[in-house]
Amino acid sequence: MRYRNIDPNLFIKNRKKLEPYLYPNSLVVLHANDLMAKNTDRTMPFVQNSDLFYLSGIDQEETILLLYPDAIKMEWKEILFIKETNPVLAVWEGNKYTKEEASCVSGIVTVHWLSEFKRIFHTLMGLTDQIYLNTNEHARANSPIATRDRRFISWCQHQYPLHAYARLAPIMQKLRGVKDEIEIALIQTACDITADGFLSTIPMVHSGLMEYEIEALLSYEFLRRGSRGFAYAPIIASGVDSCILHYTKNDKRCPPGELLLMDIGAEYANYSADITRVIPIDGKFTTRQRKVYNGVLRILQAAERLLRPGLSFSDYHNAIGGWVEEELVALNLIKVADIKNQPKEAPAYRKYFMHGISHHLGLSTHDLGDTHGLILPNMVLTIEPGIYIKEEKIGIRLENNVVITTDGVQNLTENIPIEAEAIEALMCKKLD
Repeated sequence: MRYRNIDPNLFIKNRKKLEPYLYPNSLVVLHANDLMAKNTDRTMPFVQNSDLFYLSGIDQEETILLLYPDAIKMEWKEILFIKETNPVLAVWEGNKYTKEEASCVSGIVTVHWLSEFKRIFHTLMGLTDQIYLNTNEHARANSPIATRDRRFISWCQHQYPLHAYARLAPIMQKLRGVKDEIEIALIQTACDITADGFLSTIPMVHSGLMEYEIEALLSYEFLRRGSRGFAYAPIIASGVDSCILHYTKNDKRCPPGELLLMDIGAEYANYSADITRVIPIDGKFTTRQRKVYNGVLRILQAAERLLRPGLSFSDYHNAIGGWVEEELVALNLIKVADIKNQPKEAPAYRKYFMHGISHHLGLSTHDLGDTHGLILPNMVLTIEPGIYIKEEKIGIRLENNVVITTDGVQNLTENIPIEAEAIEALMCKKLD
């Protein structure tokens, strides 16, 4: 792996956190993600199932994890099944985990080859009362692909129709929303790598540069620092395309006098950063650009001051709406009368700020975690207000990553300039 070994105590603790949520005499099954096909005989780079990684640290395809806390034998309480290597496979694909290596990474004593799974699983199914199976129940998940988890559900329910089945996903939603200190350190590393990318690349931006050239510069900085690359498709959007929320073509030439929005994040050890900065392509903001920029920055700073444990997500979102309205009125984009007359389900500010203010961050860029209850210590969230004025070719979104502390937030992205003057000063370095 490109990343340094992770303390296996993280995965041991994560498994212990899961146990109190399970019914007595329950069996839990998690599968690795599939290797996804390209064309002919090629595959996409492997990305591990984040729930399996959270509970085991195993970063390899064709892995199965069984957890049976109430098992009558110690060797049945935690069982890891991994792909068996051989000399031919080693020649073509390199080393795979040995049983000893998998045990060292995960903290799981009992490790078998995958070929043993059905035999052992059948034995345990004769003893267990309840089985927890995993699915992707993220609110924004919309994949038509039958994953390895989904295929196993069909197989398992066909083979064992009289067992009681339960969903693992709601439990993982609770657990993964609050991070361990080791996880926070890994996210901080991803943020630091992203910061280095920004600091190295921003001074090199100028009009006429292709958006994909900027993407290439960032990719180089990420890879040389031990990241596997971007945590998600990078958004390098210049001019009017800065108003497209998920613009990923990155194929235009940067126009003079306009803005460049960069929404990027490095991946490190499967953990994500997710950071956005906006810069003036020619090095100086125009008066109007600066006014909009500072308005968005004030919203972000107010959000950082507000966030604290015990605050409800609904109160947080309501406060953000009010601050956005104030800034839009000051920018002459909406009127006070528009606010007074707006329908509750369609606030006037949504014309210029049409996305959410925050999401959980971790093993997924849009990570698992409660977004309806209370904000808790050690949640890691983005803060990403924006104002998008398409008719003026001004799209500004600023995004920091923060961890909730006992009395506020810690900014994991504080090393990346965000004040307009600091951005301009950084861009001036290209003249040195």
